[in-house]
Amino acid sequence: MGATLDEFEQSMNRAAEKAAPQAKSLFLDAVKKMDVTDAEKILKGRDNEATLYFKDKTSAQLQALFMPIIKESMSSVGVTRTYQDLEKKIQSIPFTGTSSFNLDQYVTEKSIDGVFVMLAKEEANIRKNPAARVTDLLKNVFGK
Repeated sequence: MGATLDEFEQSMNRAAEKAAPQAKSLFLDAVKKMDVTDAEKILKGRDNEATLYFKDKTSAQLQALFMPIIKESMSSVGVTRTYQDLEKKIQSIPFTGTSSFNLDQYVTEKSIDGVFVMLAKEEANIRKNPAARVTDLLKNVFGK
């Protein structure tokens, strides 16, 4: 089942890739709502403080934004659709109970986790590597 599992994994990755660009507007909105206390905490806090700020301010909205995109993307892929059909059939059998595993929810959560992993890597790079500070603002803020 190697090829089938590879296709299944690829469908999850493609769904995540399709949803990720939608995060930009939420991050910009979080920056606009940032107050002086938040900014000071980011500057003086842990190496991933900005990432933690964004995670706190955007996770619920990312969940709501990503879920329909991922659900649609996942259902358009044959192997994933087959999994979803099988899951529905199993749930329709009396006495089997309901499955607590929701594939769309899982992929959504992992996609959001991936966004924050990438953000944390970029934040660490900006904090430690002067060449990564590509704007005057980043140079001014993190150059001190």
